[in-house]
Amino acid sequence: MPPKFNPKEIKILHLRCTSGEVVALSSLSPKISPLGLSPKIVGDDIAKATSDWKGLRITVKLIIQNIQAQIEVVPSASLLIIKALEEPPRDRKKHKNIKHSRNITFDEIVSIAHQIQL
Repeated sequence: MPPKFNPKEIKILHLRCTSGEVVALSSLSPKISPLGLSPKIVGDDIAKATSDWKGLRITVKLIIQNIQAQIEVVPSASLLIIKALEEPPRDRKKHKNIKHSRNITFDEIVSIAHQIQL
């Protein structure tokens, strides 16, 4: 049996999910329910927080304290490059094997590198 969760303690979870969509409750509930949170509410909050990255797989950092979840989006380098290309949002089920055809400047690449180091 796992130890009891102290609500004053900070717990950090990293989840990989498709942005802009509600996270599957079957995968979220074993991680969230023992901490006293509702998987449906947390899943809806994740969908709202990741709506800017619609259709892409993204890492989300959940910081849980006092039975409250704060959601931070942790983008990878590839996601930041795709965002810099200013491509329209896509449906991951319909559009596969996308060829990226736009150009980005060296300054944008340097700014992406700085964002990743932070």
